[in-house]
Amino acid sequence: MKRVRYPAEFKAEAVRQVTERGHGVVNVAKRLGMSDKSLYLWVRLAQDRAGPGSGETAQLKAEVSRLKADLKRANEERDILKKAATYFAKLSG
Repeated sequence: MKRVRYPAEFKAEAVRQVTERGHGVVNVAKRLGMSDKSLYLWVRLAQDRAGPGSGETAQLKAEVSRLKADLKRANEERDILKKAATYFAKLSG
């Protein structure tokens, strides 16, 4: 069997289809007319180069910043309600 050399751009796009777009390795390999074993290897190498959980890290950072914003808004609302409760307690008593 003849060994095929694929350009770096081809490899990167194939890996991107699996990692970022969520397509299955076997489906992408069939569509591109290549071995699924090669694509599995490329995906594993790309994940090793990226480091453990680098995609998850970005998602976690985004979630943390969203949660911090929600907490800040909730604290501001709580403070407003405390002031309102104090104001109405003075009026009625």
